[in-house]
Amino acid sequence: MIYKTLVLTGLRRNELASLTVGSLVLDGPTPCATLEAGDAKNRQQSKIPLRTDLAAELARWVSEKQEAHSRGYGATGDVLSIEAAKGEQLPLDTLLFPSVTREFIKVLDRDLAAAGIAKCDDRGRTIDVHALRHTYGSLLSAGGVAPRTAQAAMRHSSIDLTMNVYTDPRVLDVHGALDALPQLPLDSSPQIDHHQRATGTDARDIDYSRDTVQTTGRVVALMVAPNSDKGCISGAIADNWAENSNATGKRSRPGKLDVSREKQSDADGNRTRNLRIDSPVL
Repeated sequence: MIYKTLVLTGLRRNELASLTVGSLVLDGPTPCATLEAGDAKNRQQSKIPLRTDLAAELARWVSEKQEAHSRGYGATGDVLSIEAAKGEQLPLDTLLFPSVTREFIKVLDRDLAAAGIAKCDDRGRTIDVHALRHTYGSLLSAGGVAPRTAQAAMRHSSIDLTMNVYTDPRVLDVHGALDALPQLPLDSSPQIDHHQRATGTDARDIDYSRDTVQTTGRVVALMVAPNSDKGCISGAIADNWAENSNATGKRSRPGKLDVSREKQSDADGNRTRNLRIDSPVL
């Protein structure tokens, strides 16, 4: 129970040793343990959340302590004495784990030897009681918990401490994380489902005609580049001005108002275009 509580709460040894029966809230939708400010490293009172399965185990643990406490007052046959009846309720200031003292490291060393776990790993790191807090942080990261949430769970003032000190990179599934990247097929038939997942757009917005999909490189481009509805305006201002002049027969140069409209339209895309680069006339 001590090891399970340490791994699933991230409590330090002295913090766990300070918990009492009265500090536990084991019923309700959010079971927790209250860590008093004087017992916390940051000197702030904290509500330590408990998994529901751990809360159930702690409830049985407290129940067994209550039974042992009642038996300590003595009983006559099958009938409890008056003293036993008075002592049936376990005092709220009863320590939850009285055996967690400064000498608990000796218990851990004996348990490591019995379990066949080396005291020192291949990286030269030594296993001690505080190492279970590192295990807690590493399991949070490996489980996909957001870094800011993991920082709050570990009660760290710096997210750098949570991510770089208390997270073992060996438990991170970097290879599995690559599955979140989109597929980029190199054949001539773009996958509609893959495109929708990659860009979040409707596949009907994409032109899949033979003229559009000419090479495998164009297929990849359709997968990763914004389409005409999402991207910036194609072509430079000078090219648009030339096309408009040919259509209308007028050779008027773009004024400041026209340029401003072009710039405002471009701003609706990914970024504002550099008019001086796009237009040789500016």
